[in-house]
Amino acid sequence: MGASTVELDSSKTLISPSLLSADFARLAEEAALMKEAGADLLHCDVMDGHFVPNLTFGPPVIEALCAQTDIPLDVHLMISNADETVERYIKAGAAIVSVHAEACTHLHRVIQIIKDAGVIAGVVLNPASPIAMIEDVIEDVDLVMLMSVNPGFGGQTFIARVVDKCVQLREMCRAYGVDPIIEVDGGINRETAVEMARAGATCFVSGNAIFGADDPVAELRELRATIDAARAEKVSARA
Repeated sequence: MGASTVELDSSKTLISPSLLSADFARLAEEAALMKEAGADLLHCDVMDGHFVPNLTFGPPVIEALCAQTDIPLDVHLMISNADETVERYIKAGAAIVSVHAEACTHLHRVIQIIKDAGVIAGVVLNPASPIAMIEDVIEDVDLVMLMSVNPGFGGQTFIARVVDKCVQLREMCRAYGVDPIIEVDGGINRETAVEMARAGATCFVSGNAIFGADDPVAELRELRATIDAARAEKVSARA
């Protein structure tokens, strides 16, 4: 199972359940549950205890998980040495590799390494980082991830100012004639997802709201329906 090549449609709602909120002892079962729910991606937060204070997992777990599911793995590198190690995650089977603009000394080079491997290349911005920080690579990336919490731990409160940042990002994309996947990560539930959908987000990382629900399958489906409705309202309002 698993493959490093995947195509994503930026016009569709994409749900990427965060395995940070899953049971680490049952990752294969949790992945199977998300398959049943219709998840588009599985979000894998790689933390190094340096760029962020928490520690999670690395390439061996990515590789093992890739062998157990055909859901594309959305690998988010919250690490300080992506410049030196990004190829390990590509080889492990990641379908998407996203790196932090704040952590990469040679951001353009890392993005090109990811793209040259046929993997979707993403760039990530922390809540306090301005959109201008990624302007020089906006034409190179396939995906932009906006952190709506400070990275490192699950279960944090959504930072509302990221809604305006998403609007600014959309404006930048229009100015450059590009249409990357716009992903949002942190504090995403039905309420905050609607705000971000109206602001232009298309891919939604959700951890506690899904895995902490009494029925994770039903919760993911309800989340998608809620987002789809908000996006349809937005299109109708423009017409």
